[in-house]
Amino acid sequence: MQIELPELELRYAALRIVDAGRAARMRASLAADGQQSPVSVIASGEGDAHRFVLIDGYLRVRAARALARDVIEAVLLPLAETDALIMAHRLDEVGRRSALEDGWLLDDLVVRHGLSQQELGKRLSRSRSWVSRRLSLVYLLPEVAQVAVRDGDVPAQAAMKYLVPLSRDKREACERIVQNLDFGREPAVTEREVGRLYLHWRRGDAEVRARIESHPRLFLRVDAATEPDAKSDTELLVGDLNALSGLCMRARRRLVEGAVQVSHRRVRRAFREAQRGFATLTELMTEEPDARPVHAHGDPSAVEGGSRRTDDRALAGPIA
Repeated sequence: MQIELPELELRYAALRIVDAGRAARMRASLAADGQQSPVSVIASGEGDAHRFVLIDGYLRVRAARALARDVIEAVLLPLAETDALIMAHRLDEVGRRSALEDGWLLDDLVVRHGLSQQELGKRLSRSRSWVSRRLSLVYLLPEVAQVAVRDGDVPAQAAMKYLVPLSRDKREACERIVQNLDFGREPAVTEREVGRLYLHWRRGDAEVRARIESHPRLFLRVDAATEPDAKSDTELLVGDLNALSGLCMRARRRLVEGAVQVSHRRVRRAFREAQRGFATLTELMTEEPDARPVHAHGDPSAVEGGSRRTDDRALAGPIA
């Protein structure tokens, strides 16, 4: 059936996170290919035969509105509101909902529809501890943080990993940090940025915590500017030397086990190349800073100022 968009009640819009990327892809798909699957609705039950409660398909409805569509394809579920919500959750794709979105739905079913945690577990085929854990996310996380997650300003994973334990430690600190991130004028934060704020807050003294709570954006900028490079040149060289050591041990094991013939032509040629390279490395690691330079191609014997080769002496003529 087709339903005009003004006839829809978006009663459960707050139970899902706004994902700008998915929304853009949905708009593009709807514009190019049209609506591929109907949304799910139930009758409003408030005396108006032309009002429907949207159960599933909020992303499609938002995309249709953004494209100035007037109607949307829908399937009318002959179910009570609670049953329709539970069915939609059970039929939802695995992994589409975050744990926080699960918690919002469970909280709504408890508060609005009066279901107990035990009954929720049975009807959703979940354990009571699963229900309890997701509800605790909602109860522990301040409302301002939940709004930020719902609007897509804070990743749900970041809220669960960092903001929930922060709120457990000090709820007021969590509220101040999220408020002062100022999402009205500033962009969304990443999971890594939220993790850095939480880590420094946990490790910091009272002064550091106050700075993070009052000016989290400024703290992130300063922290990023003073953060050392991922790996220094020294650390990279140490890694290379450790890798060389491991390769030598592996080659030795193959020789001891007789896996290859030492006299093989390709093996001998590769060994000579490895010898030359290691000789150059050895010279660099053991020489004084003002020692003679090494040739650009890695051959220390072919450098100006070094000792002359035997064949050079043999070709030299008599001195007049």
